[in-house]
Amino acid sequence: MDAILTEFQNLNIGKVLKNEPLLHHTTIKIGGPADLFIEPSSAENLKKAMDVIEKHKIKWRAIGRGSNLLVSDKGIEGAVIKLGSGLSHLNINETEITVGGGHSLVSLSTLISKKGLTGLEFASGIPGSVGGAVYMNAGAHGSDISKILTKAHILFDDGKMEWLTNEEMEFSYRTSVLQKKRSGIVVEAVFQLAAGDRAAIVSQMQKNKDYRKETQPWNFPCAGSIFRNPLPNYAGNLIEVAGLKGFSIGGAKISEMHGNFIVNAGNATAGDVLALIQHVKDTIYSLYEVKMETEVEIIGKK
Repeated sequence: MDAILTEFQNLNIGKVLKNEPLLHHTTIKIGGPADLFIEPSSAENLKKAMDVIEKHKIKWRAIGRGSNLLVSDKGIEGAVIKLGSGLSHLNINETEITVGGGHSLVSLSTLISKKGLTGLEFASGIPGSVGGAVYMNAGAHGSDISKILTKAHILFDDGKMEWLTNEEMEFSYRTSVLQKKRSGIVVEAVFQLAAGDRAAIVSQMQKNKDYRKETQPWNFPCAGSIFRNPLPNYAGNLIEVAGLKGFSIGGAKISEMHGNFIVNAGNATAGDVLALIQHVKDTIYSLYEVKMETEVEIIGKK
């Protein structure tokens, strides 16, 4: 691995680190080390990194801002590619925007609202990257990425880059083709928005932000919603009615504000969170015969 590390560093593609603790790169502040941690300084350098990964057949995965992610205490084998400021470009062409996969979704929605463009209000409190949001079809307040995405520029693990249309992304509830069929990185996305009343858009954005602050525990490290809603039921409601709010294992605790959030209440491990997830699954099934499926992505060495 040292020889491969040197090969990456000699390419001068951005930040390249060995055994980087991923707890520094996840919103729940949990995660062991990545064998290699790469943060490319541009889309071109991301392509160069993927070429080396493909040449050496290195296992890899991409992350953005680390939300909706639970990384094993043992870390991740191979390379972790972080989409950061090097892929946060933004171009606004009337009502169409092209944005890099590393751009913060929250800051994007705030900026766009000030331009008087509507369509991204739902994203005002989603603490992830554009790439991650497209990857998992992130949504809230009755809307999601599939409603606004025209196409996405994807770098696949064979080094090829392709534009996929909205239809080709095969969006469904909190998922896309990138989870179901083809492994790739969202380099950039094109969103089609609409002109709207700036004051009304900003007002709706603030309401969405206030609602999140009032109902969700963003003052603690967390990964966002842990379970998918087992419609017609809602995960948070089932967990609350089951009396599990506030229940903890180790440093992991079910939020007292919202049942579908597990917070890092102090030095929690991935093992603590996984044990708590299993306890919720077992409890909900025994009470209601409802199978709970995780929305948070669980990755890393077992």
